[in-house]
Amino acid sequence: MTYFSAATFSHRLLYYTLAMNAPSDRDLILQARRGEAEAFGELVTRYQTGVFNVCYRILHERSEAEDLAQESFIRGYDRIQTFDIGREFGPWIRRVAANLCLNHLESQKVTTELDEERDADSAQLPEAVQEVKERSEQIRLMLASLPANYRLVVELRHYQEMSYGEIAAQLNMPLSDVKSHLFRARKILAEKLHAPD
Repeated sequence: MTYFSAATFSHRLLYYTLAMNAPSDRDLILQARRGEAEAFGELVTRYQTGVFNVCYRILHERSEAEDLAQESFIRGYDRIQTFDIGREFGPWIRRVAANLCLNHLESQKVTTELDEERDADSAQLPEAVQEVKERSEQIRLMLASLPANYRLVVELRHYQEMSYGEIAAQLNMPLSDVKSHLFRARKILAEKLHAPD
């Protein structure tokens, strides 16, 4: 008689077996509709990083991004009964997050302040590292200064790596508008990047 332990399975096979048994988003949504909170918790686990990234790229402020990411899932949970089961959950919840962030920006006057403590520390870094940090900060500030609708399209295209078609579908806008917004955003960024100090 031969006994097999879990160690006799390769990690790849074990992962594949577990992945095969994982419920689909559709199954989790149906379970959440029946009141199974753990099912919605699994959806949160699957999509929390993407939702946070959308919020952070739009807001450029970690604590606000965390708050609005959480609010996005609360709204998603509140609307789970009316969610169109034929749609994909990931793009939908990211769009909820994007809308919340855009509304948040519109409700506040957005001001960008430099962190004096970080600037003081940066004087101690080697010159090459300092230049990269300054350039990254400059690009971050330029992105933050873009109009919210341009910033959102840049976020989805360059940070979420979505295709033009996916962006158009997620934002419910014509493909030509997506391309136009990206073109204008890139043009603004290029002009700011190459403008004399």
